[in-house]
Amino acid sequence: MNLNAISSTWGPRLLSVLRIVAGVLFLEHGTQKLFGFPVRLDGGVAPALFTLFWFAAVLEIVGGALIVLGLFTRPVAFILSGQMAFAYFIAHAPKSQFPALNGGDAAILFCFLFLYLAAAGAGPWSLDARRRGRF
Repeated sequence: MNLNAISSTWGPRLLSVLRIVAGVLFLEHGTQKLFGFPVRLDGGVAPALFTLFWFAAVLEIVGGALIVLGLFTRPVAFILSGQMAFAYFIAHAPKSQFPALNGGDAAILFCFLFLYLAAAGAGPWSLDARRRGRF
């Protein structure tokens, strides 16, 4: 079994799978904030229009959809990485210095995952690849 051949064949495809899964999960956070779907367990309501929480939800929906499609992946992922860093330090870090206690582990993971996508790109199964004729 040639691991280099497997890696060169499946590595780019799994990058696309990672991007799609991350985008769907991120999109779900936005729809939950803005539209109440899936239903929030804490019974939270939609954020007021043009508040910081509202802008975060819009970024999660639009950015998540673009990440799923693999369209403008590098700049969108860079923006979303920054959003997640900002969200961590604004909403989570003041609660505790430990991410497991302050609920910020997802924000940290999304931050670094999106930073990776900003550097690595969308992978072969994406609209970015199709636009460049590499689909």
